[in-house]
Amino acid sequence: MDGGARELLDLSLEQLANLQITSVSKKSERLADAPASVFVITAEDIRRSGATTLPEALRLAPNLEVARVSANQYAISARGFNSTTANKLQVLIDGRSVYTPLYSGVFWDVQDVMLEDVERIEVISGPAATLWGSNAVNGVINVITRSAAETQGGLATVEVGNRENGLAVRHGGATDGGGHYRVYGKFSDFDHTTLADGTAVRDAWHKSQAGFRADWSGVRDSFTLHGDAYGGRLEQADPRMSTVSGLNLNAHWNRMLEDGSSLRLQSYYDRTDRNYPGTFAESLDIANFDLQHNLRTLGRHVIVWGASYRHASDHVDNTAALAFLPADQGLSWTSVFAQDVIALREDLHLTAGTRLERNDYTGTESMPSLRLAWKPTENRLLWGALSRAVRTPSRIDRDLFVPGQAPFLIAGGPDFRSEVSNVVEIGYRAQPNRAVSYSITAFHNSHEHIRSIEPTPGGALVIGNGIEGTTNGVELWGSLQATRTWRLSGGLLELRQHLHLAPDSASTFGVAGESNDPKHQWSVRSSVDLASGREFDLTVRRVGALPDPAVPAYTAVDARYGWPVSSGVRAALIAQNLLDPTHLEFGAAATGSEIARSVLLRLTVQF
Repeated sequence: MDGGARELLDLSLEQLANLQITSVSKKSERLADAPASVFVITAEDIRRSGATTLPEALRLAPNLEVARVSANQYAISARGFNSTTANKLQVLIDGRSVYTPLYSGVFWDVQDVMLEDVERIEVISGPAATLWGSNAVNGVINVITRSAAETQGGLATVEVGNRENGLAVRHGGATDGGGHYRVYGKFSDFDHTTLADGTAVRDAWHKSQAGFRADWSGVRDSFTLHGDAYGGRLEQADPRMSTVSGLNLNAHWNRMLEDGSSLRLQSYYDRTDRNYPGTFAESLDIANFDLQHNLRTLGRHVIVWGASYRHASDHVDNTAALAFLPADQGLSWTSVFAQDVIALREDLHLTAGTRLERNDYTGTESMPSLRLAWKPTENRLLWGALSRAVRTPSRIDRDLFVPGQAPFLIAGGPDFRSEVSNVVEIGYRAQPNRAVSYSITAFHNSHEHIRSIEPTPGGALVIGNGIEGTTNGVELWGSLQATRTWRLSGGLLELRQHLHLAPDSASTFGVAGESNDPKHQWSVRSSVDLASGREFDLTVRRVGALPDPAVPAYTAVDARYGWPVSSGVRAALIAQNLLDPTHLEFGAAATGSEIARSVLLRLTVQF
């Protein structure tokens, strides 16, 4: 455990409430003051969970739905609409948006970081489109890694288990000019899954990744440059392996201006190549530029504004199975946003903002929001919000054709428009004493123009906007410091979706594909510090049944026991899914991968 982890180990609930976050208002603020349903996964949470991948670490957020689908696939969403192609969640890694314009979702198999270098993960459930743009309809996941100065020296982690193995090495140092850097490399190997009858699924997954980060800072300026490169191989039914590869380069510049305001510039390039022999192949290049200006406080007003430009060049190798037409497509998104936090009274603040975003499919979309926050005491916050968020069309909505040549079963969606959600939220966060903290949020989403599959007079199907309806729910989580060395935490999500076809829709498949979510899920975590640096962590998760395709409810128990081996060396024994040999988390019972019980030994060495 290095210095950053030690600093978080003994944080009280008060100190956790004082953690500085940036995702809610795009400026630094205390978690306790943020008027949104936001949960923070700390570095210590990740370490003590025993998670080996980013999707597994996200299970720590009680306001997310996380389902493992296969050896390398996950379905992750917030507030419903979960699937392997979930498209209403904005995901960022150090400010780099990782959603793909192919389907407005995330390829979770290639979203990887060295988890030991993560400072925190900020998870917002609910719309955040004003600040983060289209796709931030049901939430935002913001993965923030630690500066290079906080990761000096060497670190190596070896993981050996019955279902996966891994190796990661990182080294950090200083430069002559006062800067700092780190470099890392990692390799992961995941065994294949099985069907319910024990038949092996050809989905074993092997991935390697390397990267770097460098930071420099001065009196008024700071600069960060970081990047990653990766490659992976996935077994499949076809004898030829599927392959993925990619790289990214990300630069940030921050400057404090003389008038007290600040300027932030960010630019990144992202390259992805995917090849599924016999089915699909894609090469995607994305270039992005962001500008943000935080003005100095003007009386009662705290204003932030910004602009962004994103361009994607997408090439698909069409096959007999499916095609994207045209095969080569260039897409651009341009947006401006502004938000003003107005101090109506010392304890009452109104936040008003909007974003105008132009895309090549539907033109300009508006995403306004209003938030009112009342803080009757230092440790209590009551807030409410009204928001409009949109999910703009992706290539799969407009350009998908199945099969790959005429006559087509699905012939694209030339008139597909943006999906719209109008959302009302009310939340309360409190820490009534030093040992207890909790947050509760209730929400109502009204959805319009949700994707459907519509018949045409010619017999083909077209992608349309024939589904509408509502989503209602409650999110609750809290922590109890039972003793100085024992902390309990838990969360509950209740979700009710009521989707139906619009009056002018004749959708062939109804609404099933957009509402396969559990009505409830809950989790409880116990973390105990034992004598002589030993640790014991236990997590119990309960996930309700999925309706279509039907997946039974399941309960999972995970455990971790950690102990020091010698100075700078720690070991941990991690067991997952202790209650049953296997269980299904997503997909049809006959063809879905069973998620098996696993045991992993982890050895971490600092040098």
